[in-house]
Amino acid sequence: MYNVLIVEDQDIPRELFEIYIKSSEHFHHFLSITNASAALSVCRSNSIDLIIMDVMTELEHSGLDAAEEIKKEFPQIKIIIVTSMPEYSWLARARRIGVDSFWYKDGQKDSLLDVMERTMAGENIYPDETPLIHIGCATNHEFTERELDVLKELTTGDTNAEIAKRLFISVATVKSHIQHLMEKTGFKTRTELVSEARGLGIVIKDKREI
Repeated sequence: MYNVLIVEDQDIPRELFEIYIKSSEHFHHFLSITNASAALSVCRSNSIDLIIMDVMTELEHSGLDAAEEIKKEFPQIKIIIVTSMPEYSWLARARRIGVDSFWYKDGQKDSLLDVMERTMAGENIYPDETPLIHIGCATNHEFTERELDVLKELTTGDTNAEIAKRLFISVATVKSHIQHLMEKTGFKTRTELVSEARGLGIVIKDKREI
């Protein structure tokens, strides 16, 4: 049986994952923790085969940061990143750092167990795109990647000039992207746009990016 470490700070999904694992004859629930920063230590002290890890864990510690560290030291450990948030950049980063599979929480036992089985068999299971989320008059799938980059930077409260410098584009280009975002969504102010996008989880800027 495969030893599974769960890294999830929310009670309901963590308990569901534990139930799913215990219902399978191929997986053994080894331990559940609530903070991604402790995952590497657990791996150093124990024989872990698979980690199911949320992106956002207790005390704002990133599951993606932890996954990157673990993969460098223990490349043989399989990692499935799980999240309910549609943040546009997480899929690409997970692939880049070597995460084996990525699963959006939908409460379906068979779906998660299938991803676990296939991941342990050597497959990389990733969704084609983030979940469809309506924001104003548009959906997140209607935004270009560059528009989403600008939208994420807007959540910092920085000026257009500061955003332009960070993204290596002109201030005029930043203004153009913001205008397109406003036109697509129908929001009247950038504050409304940013508040809604952040609340829906379409863009989330973590501490590593600031």
